[in-house]
Amino acid sequence: MDQVVNLPQGQMPQAWYNIQADLPWPAPPPLHPATHQPIGPELLAPIFPMALIQQEVSQVRWIEIPQEVLDVYALWRPTPLRRAVALEKELGTPARIYYKDESVSPPGSHKPNTAVAQAYYNKMEGVERIATETGAGQWGSALAFGTMLMGLKCTVYMVKVSYEQKPFRKSLMGLWGAEVHASPSNLTEAGRKVLAQDPDCPGSLGIAISEAIEDAVKDEHAKYSLGSVLNHVLMHQTIIGLEAKKQMEMIGEYPDIVTSCIGGGSNMAGISFPFLMDKLTGKKDVQAVAVEPEACPSVTRGPYRYDFGDIAETTPLLKMFTLGHTFIPAKIHAGGLRYHGMAPLICLLCDRNAMTAKAYRQNPVFESALLWARTQGSVPAPETAHTIHLVVEEARRCKRERKEKVILFNYSGHGHFDMAAYDAYLAGKLEDYSLPQEEIDKALKTVPVVG
Repeated sequence: MDQVVNLPQGQMPQAWYNIQADLPWPAPPPLHPATHQPIGPELLAPIFPMALIQQEVSQVRWIEIPQEVLDVYALWRPTPLRRAVALEKELGTPARIYYKDESVSPPGSHKPNTAVAQAYYNKMEGVERIATETGAGQWGSALAFGTMLMGLKCTVYMVKVSYEQKPFRKSLMGLWGAEVHASPSNLTEAGRKVLAQDPDCPGSLGIAISEAIEDAVKDEHAKYSLGSVLNHVLMHQTIIGLEAKKQMEMIGEYPDIVTSCIGGGSNMAGISFPFLMDKLTGKKDVQAVAVEPEACPSVTRGPYRYDFGDIAETTPLLKMFTLGHTFIPAKIHAGGLRYHGMAPLICLLCDRNAMTAKAYRQNPVFESALLWARTQGSVPAPETAHTIHLVVEEARRCKRERKEKVILFNYSGHGHFDMAAYDAYLAGKLEDYSLPQEEIDKALKTVPVVG
C-alpha cells in the first residue's frame, strides 16, 4: 500500500509564499500595449479588485491568508502527500516517488486554491459577478465553486473544443450556479469577430480570455478572474508546496526533482516555488522541471518576448515564452495546457535556468497514465498525465543509472470527466500532433515589437 503523509489541519500554512521577494533578477513588468511603458494599477482596476492588484506587484515574502479563505480551505486541506509505492515496484526503480494529491478538492483539482481566494477579494470590494474563461473546465468548475460559497454570480467562457469534449465539466459548473458559454460565442464582439473569420473555430484560451474581459469591462458590477498566468494566482497556489514541504520534513525527505505540467503555470508554481525558495536563497538545491504538450510548446519552442495574453489584444503586454497570441492550438485532450503563452514568473525562471521544461506527445502521455491507473488505481486528468509521463521517464533513468532520487510531483487533478479521451486512447484513435514550425512562425508575426 502507498505511504500517506497527512498534515494536521492545525498545521495548514497561514500565509502564501511570494517568490518575487527572493528573485535575484528583476521581473520584467507588464507594459501598456500602446506606450510600451510599465503599467500602473489604474489600467488593471476595471478588471481586478485592488487587493489582487496589490498582490500582483507585491515584493513581500509572506501574504497572510484571510480567515474566511482558510475556513473554506479546511473543507479539503491539508491535502495528503502520498508515495507511489505500487508504481515504484512496477518500474523496479530505486527512485522514491511522492505526489501531492490535489484531486481531493470538491472540484477535483488544485484550482480552488486561487478561485476561493479571488472570489473572497472580489466579494470584499462589492463585486457582484465574476467573468472568466476555462480550457478543460477545471478552472471554470473551481471558480463556480468559489463564487457559490462567497455568494457571487459567475459567467464562464469555455473553449469550444472542451465544451464539446467534456460536457460534464459544464454540468458541474451549472450545478454550482455558473452560466457557461462555448467560446468563441456570439455574445461578445471578440467572439463574433472570430466566428466571422472561422465559423468552425475550436476556440482557444486566448479567445476565451478576450470574451471574459470584454464581458467584465462592460458591466460595472463585474470583474474578471484568471485561473493561471498572473503573479497573484501563482502565489495562491503555493499552499500546495508549503504543505508538501512540511509533510516531507515529517518523513525526513527532500526532493531532488519537483515537477508538474504547465498550461498557464499555476500548479507548477504551486508545488515548486516553496522549494525554489531554498534554491534561490542558497539553502538547498532542487531540479524543477515543467511539462507541456508538443502540440502547444510555449516554453520549449516559443521565443521569450512581450506579447498579449489574449487574441483581442485587451491585456497588458507580458514578457513570456509565446507562440503568438493569435495561435490556435490543436484539439488535444489536455485542454488546460492549450495556451499560447506562460506565466511570466515561470518564464523568467526558465530563462535564467532555475527551471527547465520538456514537451511530450499525447500517446506516450496516455501510455503512462494507463500505467499509473493500473498500478496506483486513480485516473489522472490528461494534464496531470503529462507530469506522470516525465516521472515515469525519470524513474526509469534512475533504474538505468542505479541512482536513488526523490521525485515530487503535483497530482493536479483527476480524470473522471475525461473518459472520452481514455476511450479514444484505448481504441487506438488518439492522434499525436507535433506543431509545425510554420504555424509558430505565422502566429509570431502578430507579436508586437517592444524596445
